[in-house]
Amino acid sequence: MPPEVRREVMRLAAKGHTYQEIRERVDISEGGITCVLRPLGGVIRREALAPPTGLRLTIEERQSIWSDLQTHQSLRAIARRLHRAPSTVSREVLANGGRGGYQPHRAHQRAFERMRRPKPGKLGRYPELWARVETDLRRLWSPQQIAARLRAEFGEDMRMTVSHETIYKTVYVQGRGELRKELARCLRSGRATRKRRGRLERRGSIQDMVMISERPPEVADRAVPGHWEGDLIMGAANLSAIGTLVERSTRFVMLLHLPDGREAPEVRRAMAAKILTLPLALRRSITWDQGKEMSGHVGFSVETGVEVFFCDPHSPWQRGSNENTNGLLRQYFPKGTDLSIHTEADLDAAADGLNGRPRQTLGWMTPSEKLAELLVAMTG
Repeated sequence: MPPEVRREVMRLAAKGHTYQEIRERVDISEGGITCVLRPLGGVIRREALAPPTGLRLTIEERQSIWSDLQTHQSLRAIARRLHRAPSTVSREVLANGGRGGYQPHRAHQRAFERMRRPKPGKLGRYPELWARVETDLRRLWSPQQIAARLRAEFGEDMRMTVSHETIYKTVYVQGRGELRKELARCLRSGRATRKRRGRLERRGSIQDMVMISERPPEVADRAVPGHWEGDLIMGAANLSAIGTLVERSTRFVMLLHLPDGREAPEVRRAMAAKILTLPLALRRSITWDQGKEMSGHVGFSVETGVEVFFCDPHSPWQRGSNENTNGLLRQYFPKGTDLSIHTEADLDAAADGLNGRPRQTLGWMTPSEKLAELLVAMTG
């Protein structure tokens, strides 16, 4: 039967014409009409008659595949006749019941459903997975941390693993409601685009500074624990501050409560009190930027035995772990807010939150787990 005759029969059937009406319009017997429509279930969907694009199999090609399968032709011979790649015909038949179960109308309907857009994302198809991701987002975990932790816990179970790109896409692209806006605010940046940053150095010099270039090599390779990086995060109008300390090898965080201000004596007292709570093996050095709050560094070193090294001007990457941590802390202490309202318990809770997050650089262990592992190794 010529393809144009077959397509005209299907077009008329899709419009609801009876067999008798089709016979009057097309020079074909009732048996010929039956041969065309029976493999299609007797029902033609209008979208099945869309003009062929050459990229996808048409309903006529699928019916031809079915007819040739009935006469036991090889898949390669069918492909040659249709001017299609053998792999195209092979995948089509194997994905739709094989030689014995291939039905063109079902195959075409399945192809149409797969072609429809937009498709529901993976998180939309698996409610249990979405519930877990939502919970971890509210814990202020990053999408990359969530994805890695899911892989570690569920392995190859595809129903409970997802890429961090999919999480971002779900929150930023597919989401439109208040829930998605709320979850977007849980991301560490709170936004979907980068923001250019920069500032001029207007601070004076600090007496008796020991520069980072004189820091022992063991600090740079992070092999020995006990070396810290520090800085301040500032509140609204620079009237309040919180001190931050990050251990370089474990990324363990401690926060300094500064209720009496951020001048050098207050910072020195708060940092000394916090550092002296640590085991001696974890008190080796601190690397800070050239802020005036560290002008009391000599007295601090005498009191605690901890050396203080200073970064070069305009070189925040020399305290990379601390810079990253300060960015994470803005999820707990947003910019432009009064930081003096937070108690020491608030600061400890925020530090616990960061220390309980899995980190890629630690093989997806948490800083608390890594620190505990080091302490056991040191005491063992």
